[in-house]
Amino acid sequence: MLQEDKAAILPSSIPFVDGVVVPFALEAAVCALSVNEPGPCMPGVLTPALGLPYPSLQDVPSTGKTLVVYGGSSSAGSMTIQLATAAGIRVIALAGAANLEFVKTCGAVAAFDYKDAHVVEKVVQAIGTTDFVGIFDAISLPETFELDLAVLTKMGGGWLACTHPPPKENVPENVKTGMIFAVNDIAAPVWRNYVTEALEKGKLKCLPPPTVIGKGLKFVNEGLKKSKEGVSATKLVVEL
Repeated sequence: MLQEDKAAILPSSIPFVDGVVVPFALEAAVCALSVNEPGPCMPGVLTPALGLPYPSLQDVPSTGKTLVVYGGSSSAGSMTIQLATAAGIRVIALAGAANLEFVKTCGAVAAFDYKDAHVVEKVVQAIGTTDFVGIFDAISLPETFELDLAVLTKMGGGWLACTHPPPKENVPENVKTGMIFAVNDIAAPVWRNYVTEALEKGKLKCLPPPTVIGKGLKFVNEGLKKSKEGVSATKLVVEL
């Protein structure tokens, strides 16, 4: 059974194979952006609480805040860029070199290759004197945490919101960490007041585009295999 406040009407102009990329990514993005008070996620780990505003159907003025999204071409990353941008948040994205233009189409004002030897300095320069909120790391692996913490250290602290348990070592005192729990009532107003109309108006896009593995449950294992091998700027889909 699906909760009413966890669903929206998919416009007839959008096929379900495209629309399927939205739901879980949207839950994750809202949980990363808009929770106001840290809460339990798992034993010893709290949720992040960036307290950022909900996306708006209107063109809102800039809040003056900047968020860095690591893994901007992922499902959760590209959705977070879209929702943050629609809330007046300035987004800087980190992605692979081949996906830098893609994350800009999601709304990022600047995009950098995470493999660039000077990426930390470039990100810090792009943040500039704006109100730096922190980093949403949609990948959340030891190697991504290293870059996250380097940026946060140079910026004098901030939030590190993760999709996996956050780092426990070498975290500066002025850095707050948390792991998103991607099913939360915090997303209900976005489902209710934003999703359908935003999709109709093209303000919210079904990104990244889907890659259909096949039709039928027999293709689930193949999808899991491809996911383990690693995918970029796409969402793996099995049709039923």
